[in-house]
Amino acid sequence: MDSRVSELFGSGSGQKSGCQGVGSNVSSGNGFGMSSKKCLKNAKKAKSRSSRNSKPSNNPPYLPPANLPPEAEEGNIEYKLKLIDPTQYRFEHLATQMKWRLQEGRGEAVYQIGVDDNGMLVGLSEEDLRSSLKTLGRMAEKVGADITILREREVDHDADIPRKIAEVLIRKVPDDQQFLDLRVAVLGNVDSGKSTLLGVLTQGELDNGRGRARLNLFRHLHEIQTGRTSSISFEILGFNSKGEVVNYSESRTAEEICESASKMITFIDLAGHHKYLKTTIFGLTSYCPDFAMLVVSANTGIAGTTREHLGLAMALKVPIFIVVSKVDLCKRDTVERTVRQLERILKQPGCNKVPLVVSTADDAVTAAQQFAQSPSITPIFTVSSVSGESLNLLKVFFNIIPPLSNSKEQEELMQQLTEFQVDEIYTVPDVGTVVGGTLYSGICREGEQLVVGPTDSGQFLKLTVCSIQRNRSACRVLRAGQAATLALDAFDRSLLRKGMVMVSPEMNPTICWLFEAEIVLLFHAKTFHKGFQVTVHVGNIRQTATVKAVHGKEELRTGEKAVVCFKFIKHPEYLKVGAKLLFREGATKGIGQVTKLQPVSQSQPSQSEEEDEA
Repeated sequence: MDSRVSELFGSGSGQKSGCQGVGSNVSSGNGFGMSSKKCLKNAKKAKSRSSRNSKPSNNPPYLPPANLPPEAEEGNIEYKLKLIDPTQYRFEHLATQMKWRLQEGRGEAVYQIGVDDNGMLVGLSEEDLRSSLKTLGRMAEKVGADITILREREVDHDADIPRKIAEVLIRKVPDDQQFLDLRVAVLGNVDSGKSTLLGVLTQGELDNGRGRARLNLFRHLHEIQTGRTSSISFEILGFNSKGEVVNYSESRTAEEICESASKMITFIDLAGHHKYLKTTIFGLTSYCPDFAMLVVSANTGIAGTTREHLGLAMALKVPIFIVVSKVDLCKRDTVERTVRQLERILKQPGCNKVPLVVSTADDAVTAAQQFAQSPSITPIFTVSSVSGESLNLLKVFFNIIPPLSNSKEQEELMQQLTEFQVDEIYTVPDVGTVVGGTLYSGICREGEQLVVGPTDSGQFLKLTVCSIQRNRSACRVLRAGQAATLALDAFDRSLLRKGMVMVSPEMNPTICWLFEAEIVLLFHAKTFHKGFQVTVHVGNIRQTATVKAVHGKEELRTGEKAVVCFKFIKHPEYLKVGAKLLFREGATKGIGQVTKLQPVSQSQPSQSEEEDEA
């Protein structure tokens, strides 16, 4: 994928020629033909399923003709053939089993009632199904959870008595957490309606067609005047344990939303204009989003930075879904043409995605489950922020979509030493210096002693965490993967900068000026060689670096791979082997992975290095 995702990059007329190049590769039979046929075959299956949805029928859509895969011992999905009048011992066992599934799903589980353990869709009569759902409700009450029936489906239409299966969502906030939290990065071209869509979702009021809904999201005066986002802003959308939306229409403050919600979607609103691309890349690499939402305007289609943002998300391996906005401004034919345009790009060998157009609530449930299980599935929504068309489907999708990491991975991260990435720095009156960012590993508590760095001289300084806030509400304990702001005890703000890390003193962090990375050059107008300067993005690090050597080659051209040695030009940074790397300079773009570090024993580069650089 790395060598072919370059087709999504480039600017101006280069994008068009890149798209044609993909088509010519397929037709010339250079090895992509088979994967393309498979992709088209899968897409045709999805399309045929979609066409069945439009026919009036009592049967729900997307009913699989074959059985489900056998039940997995791990994960948060449980099959139950029936739950009718269990004994007390059996009931206790079932409740314990539900606790396990909830733990695996970090507070969420899905029960399939009427399905055998081997995945066979047996189904139940109406009476047995109601009795089983009643028992399931008792089980959820026993463990302190709530249930929501996602959908019911008939499975055997030839029988005299109709037989159904039911899909039920169980939700319970873990005892050691305030709420479940998922981060969604919002991408898309300028004027595609990103901020307006977020304003409608989080404020609970439709837009007036002139951008009123987005005003509360802007942070600067020039953003209000131009209507264009230039900075990174955060908005929250909550769901309670019954799956009901909790936003600013019901709650006046973020604290009330956090108290009422058991699941929180944090939207990271990124800039769409090309001149703010570095801010968009920083948001994608630094804030560790779980998913990316690409917003495409129905009336303009794939224009500007849309293709580039899609390529960035794919290069960083962030699962992506697409929202086609402004469908109220154009005819249905125009909307369908934009959707077909998206489907063609997603099916290209550089993407290898299977688009799934969501048109009903049942589609939204299927899309949420398949999207989390398979990285190739890409749901497509068509919505309007003015008329409210299909916004409820998007909310169903957000309500059901599960976290990507399971409890075991989360536990492993929490066992490691503390590492907090500094993304934002503030000075708050009567509080002092406050840093915002993401806890990459470990656990952070109030009053904890940490070290922060590296400084320009390569040192780490001691500090104390006074208080912690998540989504503007107080929090005593911060766990791996969670984003928060930390108030520091009497610490000078001038000593801090974006890109620093706060780590446990026992970690003995390694810093470096020089590092090696295995890269793929996605796009470059000429040749990439020694001495070339690029802006390097690694996590929350953003700094200019010089190419010191290209191993095994004199120069690189678009699409070629190599191991390259980089050197930071301003100050050393804290890096780890295996970290994803993205670099850019003008139209030049590339991705890669850090393979080797050259730790510094001195705080500054040696005299010989400075002479070499001169």
